[in-house]
Parts: sequence; structure tokens; C-alpha cells
Amino acid sequence: MGGAAPIPASQGGSDVINGEMFIGSRSVRGTSGEARAVNPTTGETIEPAYRGATLAELDEACRLAWEAFDPYRSLEPEARAKFLEAIAQNILDIGDELIERAMAESGLPRPRLEGERGRTVGQLRLFAQVVRDGRYLNLRIDPAQPERKPLPRVDLRLRMIPLGPVAVFGASNFPLAFSVAGGDTASALAAGCPVVAKAHPAHPGTSELVGRAIQKAVQDSGLPEGVFSLIFDSGYEIGQALVADPRIKAVGFTGSRRGGLALMKIAQRRDEPIPVYAEMSSINPVILFPGALVERGEQIAQGFVTSLLMGSGQFCTSPGLILAIEGEALDTFIAGAGSALENSNAGTMLTPGIHQAYVEGVERLRSHTQVKPIAHGKAGERYQGVPSLFSTSAEAFLADKALAEEVFGSTSLVVRCRDEAELARVLDSLEGQLTASLHIAEADHDDARKLIPVLERKVGRILVNGFGTGVEVAPAMVHGGPFPSTSDGRSTSVGTLAIDRFLRPVSYQDMPEALLPAELRDSNPLGIDRLVDGKPVPGAA
Repeated sequence: MGGAAPIPASQGGSDVINGEMFIGSRSVRGTSGEARAVNPTTGETIEPAYRGATLAELDEACRLAWEAFDPYRSLEPEARAKFLEAIAQNILDIGDELIERAMAESGLPRPRLEGERGRTVGQLRLFAQVVRDGRYLNLRIDPAQPERKPLPRVDLRLRMIPLGPVAVFGASNFPLAFSVAGGDTASALAAGCPVVAKAHPAHPGTSELVGRAIQKAVQDSGLPEGVFSLIFDSGYEIGQALVADPRIKAVGFTGSRRGGLALMKIAQRRDEPIPVYAEMSSINPVILFPGALVERGEQIAQGFVTSLLMGSGQFCTSPGLILAIEGEALDTFIAGAGSALENSNAGTMLTPGIHQAYVEGVERLRSHTQVKPIAHGKAGERYQGVPSLFSTSAEAFLADKALAEEVFGSTSLVVRCRDEAELARVLDSLEGQLTASLHIAEADHDDARKLIPVLERKVGRILVNGFGTGVEVAPAMVHGGPFPSTSDGRSTSVGTLAIDRFLRPVSYQDMPEALLPAELRDSNPLGIDRLVDGKPVPGAA
């Protein structure tokens, strides 16, 4: 990388960064290939080298996960909740070393990563609460009715159980919150599923630190060692073999559409196909209504640019598309957004590969005959992406599907529509999205109401007078959407509902009380809320 000298592994109590992965309780140095992280700010390589797992090591990780499955899923809720909280505390206990390593490997600023660490810890603690509460088990009891005519009713009881070991692929754009101990891992472990995580090659040191924190929590909690393993891959072989392994029962992935589709194909070709919950591609349309533009167009423009520049546009909810009816109010918005963008600095991209893909995406728009440049930010250096804003007509947008493709970074396209009907056609032409944002004034309510049914079919989260960047981790959050924003629009990867991805229902018919799971017994010893004969019954007095 430009002949720069490698950065050594951090020193002083940091011997935990030494190029190891974790196969259950064992710390292992890989032997396949060799890769080092690159500091995208300086271009320097970072020690130590990380080598990928062998197929034999992967087999061991999956075997241990399968052996751990039944004991782990049978834990009392309190034990599993305390385990999740122990992971959270261990991550905090790493201290500043974790933030500094993540900064070096991602180019992200300290405040962003400190916030992301807080979100990571918060997710784990939130799912500990979910486990204790127990309502995620969706307990249902339909007592027997032996006197019912013409036929008696059998005794039926239902609960949700975990699917089995889950493969989790770390994401490039969130080295903490969507990676080794991120939302997929937290929700899978909360459901009772062991996790085999594959670290993202862009931040291996960060992954090792977090992986070691989880491994310690497993050991300190007295859990089977296969509850967690962390592997590295020097190419694609190990990741593909992980999804193909028959002991893996579900996959969590955040990344490119190409990568997600590849994993989906592998999962579907198995003798036993499994679900792949992949978050892949979204341009997150922002719809500007006339009343809002007249009322506060310049304010909306400033908010849009702030959202677009956040994290150098490397958020899956970055506003990549603006839809509005052409006119003076739209011209004012564009002028304000363009002016703000021209004064913005280039942002460091996460990896050289992401930077190259961004440059190519911007060039595709720049060279398109029906696309006009509005503004570009200040020139950058090395792996910095220059923010850009373009415009086109609705007619041109509808004629070329390539204009609806995601450019991962701080670039957005304004689509000028002649009237409400054309705007609706553009919106209806879009693929599935994670978010859509409506900017409205009170005078726009009737027009907005007409589009809401379309938006409900197209997106997972509808925002009013805001932007999709900034995903609150809360019970009512949906971070998902119709394909290709995610592979399964019935699910979310953020919020407490994320646990449902790794569960399935089992019904017990006429089973003796002594053999029933504790939460389904008449005595309800765990005190969990249940639905009895179709009516909610609180579990605790």
C-alpha cells in the first residue's frame, strides 16, 4: 500500500491482538493464506497478519456448535440473560484499545465508534431483558375440551424454539454493531442458538478483541465451548463452506447484493435449505412534497446533506434518491443542497475496495447522458470519496433501471417529476427498500396519504420529516424491507423482533405435565405471559 511500513499490533496489555481466531475454547492461528488490515486514512498495513481457517477447523467449530446447541438452548432464562450481559461488560472492559483499533482499521472517527460500542453493548443488554421477559416464546395453551361436541378437543400447547447454530458474517460498515458481537449475534444467542461468526477482513483486530470478550463470557458462564466460535477466511472458501455445513441452521449477513445472493444460492442448494437473513441493497427514497418545500425547503436541504455525508454515506439507510415535483420550490432546495455539498470535505471510505466501487458508481452517473451534475464536494486523497449530487428526469429514470442502483457512499440522485402521477410511477418502479422518508407540511397530508399504501409495499420503515440514517434499537424498530433491501422482508435485523428470525414454533399435543417444557406447564413456574384459550394471561402476579 504505497510502500508504507506496517503498523505494529498495539502494545501494553494488548497481547490479545495476535492474529488468532477461536474454535470454541481454543485460540488458533490460521494457516490458509495471509491478510492484514489496511488503515484507510493512511494506507498503511496493520500488524499482525491474519490467516484463514482450514476446512478441518471449520468442521470442528460447527461440530462444537451443534454439540452445544441442546445444552445451551435448555438454559434457564436468567443464565442466558446473564451471559449476554457478561459479553456486554467484557466489551466495555477492553477499554480504549478497542476504539483505537477500530479507528485504525476503519478510518471512522472516535465519537462514531464510541457511539457504536454503546449501541453494541445496548443491544446485548436489551436482548437480556427480552430473554428474561420470555414473551418472545409466544406461549399458547389451548386446554383440552373432552366434553366438546361433536368431537372433543385435544390439549395443545405451543412455544418457539431456536433453529440451531447460526452463521454470522461481520459487516464492513459497522465493525462493532453489525459484526462479531453485533445485532445478529446478540439476537441469535438470545434465541438460544450457538454462533459461528466469520470476521470481516477489513477489521480483523477489532474482531479478535471482541471475539475474545465473547469467548471469556462463555468460559466464565460455564457454558459449552461451542456456544461461540470466530473464524477468519483468506478468500471465500471458508465462508461458503460455513453456509453449506449441515449443522448450520440459519445465516445472518450484512453486505453487498452480490455477496448476499451468493450465500442464498448456497443455502438453497443444500440437502436441507436454510434461511439466509441478508441485508443487501437500498437507496432509501426521500419524497419532498410541495407544501414542505415551500415552507422549509432550505432547512430540508441542510438536513439532507447532513444525512448524506454521515459516515461518508456508508450507511445502508443513506438517502440515495430524492423524488419531487419540479418547480421553483424544488430549484430552491437543489440550490441549497448543492451549496452545502460544495463546501463539504471528502470522506474516508472504509476500505480500498469500497472506495473503488464508489468512484466507479459516481462515474457511471457522471457519464450518463440523461444525468446532470448538481454539485461535488471538495477533492480528497487516497481512499476518500468526494460527495456528489446529480439530477435527472422521471422519464429518464423510468427508462433506465441502472439509475436506481445503489452507489454506496455520499452520492444522491434527484429525480424531477412533472406531477404527482409521475412521482407515483417512479415510486412504484422502485425495488424494495429499507426506508422511505416523507417531507410534508399539513397541506400535503392528502397527497401523502395516497402514497402510503405504495410505500408500505416497498419499504420496511416510513419516516416523516426526517432521514433514515440513525437506527434506534427499540422494540418497534424495523430494519429490513422487501427484496433486495433484505432477502426476507418479513424480518428485521434491529430491535427486539430480530430474535424471531432464529426461532420456529413447536406444538405439544396431549403431553403429560411432567414432560412439558416448564414454561408450558399449568403451574407456569417461570412466570411468563401466555395466551390461554385465546386470551392473554399474565405470568407474574
